[in-house]
Amino acid sequence: MIKPRPWLPLPLLSILLLVVWLLMARSIAPGQVLLGGFLALAIPLLTHRFWDAKPHIKKPGKLLRYVLRVLGDIIVANLQVAWLIINPQQRMRPAFVEYPLMLEDRFTITLLASTISLTPGTVSANMRLDGKTLLIHTLDMEDEEMLIATIRERYERPLKEIYEC
Repeated sequence: MIKPRPWLPLPLLSILLLVVWLLMARSIAPGQVLLGGFLALAIPLLTHRFWDAKPHIKKPGKLLRYVLRVLGDIIVANLQVAWLIINPQQRMRPAFVEYPLMLEDRFTITLLASTISLTPGTVSANMRLDGKTLLIHTLDMEDEEMLIATIRERYERPLKEIYEC
């Protein structure tokens, strides 16, 4: 027996698409609403099979703390990078670090890599094909082990608790 497909597989995406369409058109004329509504229904219907399963947030309170921590770290890292740039006496020590992953889910690994790249001074450059190691470039590294421990405690463990536990 063939399962019927839902007519609205991603309702939040549909609403977002309609709103963005109307904002881009800068009009709420009936024709724009009709065209935006058609696109808001058609795009999710045509693309929903390409989307991964929705991640299940196991601890939403920890997610809020994680977001606040990342925002704070972005501010601090901006100040540190600015100091490195305006202080010519201090030498930068750029380096690549291979970071061993504890995470297993592709979504949480992507969140970790994005978090690392969002923080100024660090960029996640590559992930090994086996999915066990992330290559990170850092602008100024004093101690490789300290960097790995910091990323593990500040970002990876909370992500594991929020999504994988």
